[in-house]
Amino acid sequence: MARAAAGKHRKSTKFVFVCVGLLGAALITDLLWASSSSSTTFIPYKSSGTMMSWPPPESSSDSFLRNHSARGVTDKDKKDGIHGRILSKTFADLPGPELKWEKMTESPVPRLDGAAVQIKDQLFVFAGYGTIDLVHSHVDIYNFTSNTWGGRFDMPKEMAHSHLGMVTDGRYIYIVTGQYGPQCRGPTAHTFVLDTKTKKWQDMPPLPIPRYAPATQLWRGRLHVMGGSKEDRYTPGVDHWSIAVKDGKVLEKEWQVEMPIPRGGPHRACIVAGDRLYMLGGQEGDFMAKPNSPIFKCSRRNEVVYSDVYMLDDEMNWKVLPPMPKPDSHIEFAWVVVNNSIVIAGGTTDKHPDTKKMILVGEVFQFQLDTLKWSVVGKLPYRVKTTLVGFWDGWLYFTSGQRDRGPDDPTPKKVIGEMWRTKLSLPLS
Repeated sequence: MARAAAGKHRKSTKFVFVCVGLLGAALITDLLWASSSSSTTFIPYKSSGTMMSWPPPESSSDSFLRNHSARGVTDKDKKDGIHGRILSKTFADLPGPELKWEKMTESPVPRLDGAAVQIKDQLFVFAGYGTIDLVHSHVDIYNFTSNTWGGRFDMPKEMAHSHLGMVTDGRYIYIVTGQYGPQCRGPTAHTFVLDTKTKKWQDMPPLPIPRYAPATQLWRGRLHVMGGSKEDRYTPGVDHWSIAVKDGKVLEKEWQVEMPIPRGGPHRACIVAGDRLYMLGGQEGDFMAKPNSPIFKCSRRNEVVYSDVYMLDDEMNWKVLPPMPKPDSHIEFAWVVVNNSIVIAGGTTDKHPDTKKMILVGEVFQFQLDTLKWSVVGKLPYRVKTTLVGFWDGWLYFTSGQRDRGPDDPTPKKVIGEMWRTKLSLPLS
């Protein structure tokens, strides 16, 4: 009898403990729910480096909120599955004036990751992918005066087909390194100079190490090559080399090592204006070849797009300037200098926070060099990356690249050869 009573007592005590435990768990769950419900969901601004000395641009969350207030939330928008936050498929689009675009004669071939330089009223357009398995090995020329294409000629057989570094002095075009072949093949260190009057090519000393899409410019009598991706196509390079050149001739036997750039990587704009050298945007990381793939098939890796702007000063030190309105990459030939301003068209920005897909840029940005202020001065007819830009007689032109899937889908789709122009009127400081 005593054992039976004791057993009943133990069962009763156990039951009480279980009830207390369940009640405690319910209270804790309720407190946690209340805490998470009352907190504010946001997308933090990520600084692109400790050197940033200016206020950050408008955060992605601000862009997101304004975007929704402007167009409303639709069935096409997606939830992140965690906080119930709704994310627009047009993530990070910035407001800007509409421009009147006119469609011109299309390029003879579509191009992705090609290159272009403007000399007076001619735009020399080089190489690029036609498809992921096809690369071009010739030059097409667009004449802004007659608005026609013509003058096609071949590139040297050893010259890279994409991710080139390129710049002109007004007659000669200097071409360095880049990717040789389709898919995600390796880089070449070959360098060349083209005389645009005679259409003759000459070799230059090879770059010390091959690079993909390095920033390239002529500054104070020297050809500067900076950054890009290393031989694996992914790792950012911070190397900076220069060599003396004049009138298409190389005046030194070897490349000189210069001050490394603050942040490495490919697909950035590199510009000389007012005797100052600027580097804008770009990214770290890129597609890589699949291991053991006999055709070097491209495989996507993580990429970090940034909005950093740097200027090389008289002491050959890098100075940090106000960042771009949003991170922007694939803009190496998507710029012109107009009225003491740098104008940049399109590109790619941060990947979509929900789908993780690449997001293209459809804005036209202006950077005023006297005030160091950024603004959105217009919208392209669609979002596009690695487009090739020129400016003539008040008209802003762009051609080639890879465009979006439509107004509500900013992910990349079709490689294009279209040529567009708009009359550009820039606000002055």
